[in-house]
Amino acid sequence: MNQSTSSCCSDDKAKRNGSDDFHVAIIGSGSAAFACAIKAAEGGARVTIIEAGEVIGGCCVNVGCVPSKILIRAAQLAQQQRNNPFAGLENQTPLLSRSLLAKQQTSRVDELRAAKYQNILDNNPALSLVKGYARLKDANTILINKADGSEQELYADKILIAAGSTSTIPPIEGLADTPYWTSTEALFAEQTPEHLIVIGSSVVALEIAQAYRRLGSEVTILARHTLLYREDPLLGEKLTECFEKEGIQVLNHTQAANASYDGQRFFLETNAGTLSCDRLLISTGRHANTTKLNLEAIGVDINKQGEIMVNDRMETSIAGIYAAGDCSNMPQFVYVAAAAGSRAGINMTGGNAKLDLSTMPAVIFTDPQVATVGLTEEQAKAQGINTDSRVLEMENVPRALANFETDGFIKLVIDTDTERLIGVQLLAHEGGEIIQSAALAIRNNMTVKELAEQLFPYLTMVEGLKLCAQTFSKDVKELSCCAG
Repeated sequence: MNQSTSSCCSDDKAKRNGSDDFHVAIIGSGSAAFACAIKAAEGGARVTIIEAGEVIGGCCVNVGCVPSKILIRAAQLAQQQRNNPFAGLENQTPLLSRSLLAKQQTSRVDELRAAKYQNILDNNPALSLVKGYARLKDANTILINKADGSEQELYADKILIAAGSTSTIPPIEGLADTPYWTSTEALFAEQTPEHLIVIGSSVVALEIAQAYRRLGSEVTILARHTLLYREDPLLGEKLTECFEKEGIQVLNHTQAANASYDGQRFFLETNAGTLSCDRLLISTGRHANTTKLNLEAIGVDINKQGEIMVNDRMETSIAGIYAAGDCSNMPQFVYVAAAAGSRAGINMTGGNAKLDLSTMPAVIFTDPQVATVGLTEEQAKAQGINTDSRVLEMENVPRALANFETDGFIKLVIDTDTERLIGVQLLAHEGGEIIQSAALAIRNNMTVKELAEQLFPYLTMVEGLKLCAQTFSKDVKELSCCAG
């Protein structure tokens, strides 16, 4: 990461504490932007937020985390009606109105955008909003093109770039001439397709694919490699098994070379043959919104993917310019964006806050959920760390047995020299509720023996961490319930 030459000097502090106006400008209005704005305002700055879109709030609240989790939860309840594991509870075909669900999603999105963004903007006198497309003129000047054709020049003492990201569309011949979906259209569609083909094999692709299967669609996933190929291989392998058990077709090592649409159906020419569907979702990742910001002209370093390079204080290569969120070279998670924005706001106004991502937990909201923190065995070995690991199947976790939901596993990775826990990868129902305990254990340098000796409430899914830790020294099948 590039280290900035910037530092908060005494003149800046004098501006904040004296009569001079200390001004922070923020390009974007999502989670990173607002977290920065709030902290900068607390530090005495006047803040201008610049937004090019019709609404504020960024991806997460509008077209990402919030609407997707509503869709996923509704689909999960539909699946439970269709296929529950308990004797005496009769399965039934769910009655589903996709139109009503879409309206409910939109309503909740509007509520949260108002509560978490617009109300903050309205009630904090230090914050103001300017609508328009921004680009940098120099390290302290932003040019804003407004809808009426006018251009505003805005001076700022410090600048945060939090411009977010946009769906990446692969170069498939003919695709641009078809009405394909991105995740935005898929989340808010008011009709359920008969057959949805999903091109993509990572987080968003898999979440939406499973949701649509549970809402009643036939679903086929085209994976260029395998599902979750950047993660521990066991995660993708076992999640594929779960998907196939639900009737989702997973085509690994499959790519489309050509796409066409006849007015009713899509046709894809692939190395697995010709495939057809009535809806096509393209979910092959997102790229940073940086191409129109004039970054290279003023010397802001970006990588080959167009992401702005920042250090752990969110500083770019140019003094006084910071970046956070999906447009930077940081993991594309909203909580990372907010944490980065907050630290940028602190640092702009005289602080020295850093962001440590070494114990960043991540969750994919499939069912069962994929959750990870720390290092995989492969990553650890690449760093020269000697490792040992154990895998505990969820059928050994009493709560999973009681729930009749035993799909998945918990894997613990330790440093053999110190016996400290350094990584956890798991696939489990409600796995996202387990992973934070693992993150805390790694953060506090716990050994696997110390984790095994912790008290975990019975019956809980998180007890699986303790049981897996115990397998480093004993066979958990030989232990009674709750045995330490």
